[in-house]
Amino acid sequence: MSEIKVMASAAFKEAYLELVPEFERTAGHKVMTMWVPSVQMMSRLKGGEIVDLVILSADSLDELIKAGIVAERFDLAKSGIGVAVRAGAPKPDISSGEALKRAVLAAKSIVYSTGPSGIYLAGLFQRMGIAEELKPKIKQVQGEPAGAVVARGEAEIGFQQVSELLPVAGIDLIGPLPADVQQITLFSAGLHAGAKEPDAARALVKFFRAPAAVPVIRKKGMEPA
Repeated sequence: MSEIKVMASAAFKEAYLELVPEFERTAGHKVMTMWVPSVQMMSRLKGGEIVDLVILSADSLDELIKAGIVAERFDLAKSGIGVAVRAGAPKPDISSGEALKRAVLAAKSIVYSTGPSGIYLAGLFQRMGIAEELKPKIKQVQGEPAGAVVARGEAEIGFQQVSELLPVAGIDLIGPLPADVQQITLFSAGLHAGAKEPDAARALVKFFRAPAAVPVIRKKGMEPA
């Protein structure tokens, strides 16, 4: 029996939490997980921290492969960005990019994360020409879901991966970003170049990519890769 050390970002968390106990039971391996925001994960791994498996956006993993830190990439699931308001609050129109622009300009406060969705939104607002106007009302969070800030009433509109908004109590998911401005992020698993348990880590990846995992991944707001 091996202990697999995994460092993962929150986008794949809900599917992961449902799948791992079954893997441990059937494969007989133990899985030790650290949930780390993407930005911190990159600096910790670049700083020499060694784990067996890294679960992160494919772009970030490619960067780690170039740096010789990650040896192989295995794609797991795709996720779109969702929009949420506090439960019971009026739902703004987000049917198009233009409608979304009006909604964020009208909102008193906005929250998004420091992860891939937040990076994309900062660029989107820039392209829409409203970044400066929105700056005073934007709150960026790290290490807690953007949805939790909305649930507490500390932001009117929250943006994050749909898979990260779904499990949050006290919010209403209005829907995904409109198709004309949506960004789909691919989340992948990377085998660390210095993995102590590479075979067990590969077995875990295989489990995540098996047909039996598909309904779980879909139920948690993602599409299998």
